[in-house]
Amino acid sequence: MSTSKPIRVMIVDDHGMVRRGLAAFLRISPELELVGEARNGKEALQICGQVQPDVILMDLIMPEMDGTVATQIVCERWPQIQVIALTSFQEKDLVQRALQAGAIGYLLKNVSAGDLVEAIRAAYAGRPTLAPEAVQALIQAERQAPVQDYDLTPREHEVLALLIEGLSNPEIADRLSVSRSTAKAHVSNILSKLGVSNRAEAITMALDQGLVPERRKD
Repeated sequence: MSTSKPIRVMIVDDHGMVRRGLAAFLRISPELELVGEARNGKEALQICGQVQPDVILMDLIMPEMDGTVATQIVCERWPQIQVIALTSFQEKDLVQRALQAGAIGYLLKNVSAGDLVEAIRAAYAGRPTLAPEAVQALIQAERQAPVQDYDLTPREHEVLALLIEGLSNPEIADRLSVSRSTAKAHVSNILSKLGVSNRAEAITMALDQGLVPERRKD
């Protein structure tokens, strides 16, 4: 479903070929508008203040200022801007740092064009998107740590599992046959009990600490 106006997107990457490729892709997508490009985190902050994008595609490993630091500053200065980490690396530490800095998504650069559009749409709507490889890295890391429960109720565990699936509050309400206000309350309680400030951090913690068991494949 397209938005009434194009989603304003900014690209931050120190490799010119990557920027050109992403820029070409954005220019042929009618629902997306390229509003800025930067070569590193420091430059990104300067341009971001001028163009005020809706979504930033942020590389993580860059000179001058890396993407994690830049993401944290962007989220502090402009909380309305959503950041998607777009990187070649899937290590657990990088995933955790990016999401803790405030990134709403974590994708690898081999992502398909369709999945990238979906992730940008989701970020614009406030929904997190994690690459399967990033999720797997967090799950594997979780097995090395003892599990804490954080006093979550059975229903909150259900809601947390749906957050990991990427469902919005209205979608959670529909899935569980509860009101939207009830779904929102469950999500707020989960964030409070986990001591996190957003859904992406909750997902990271849930995967990292094994708060939601892996589903069996029949």
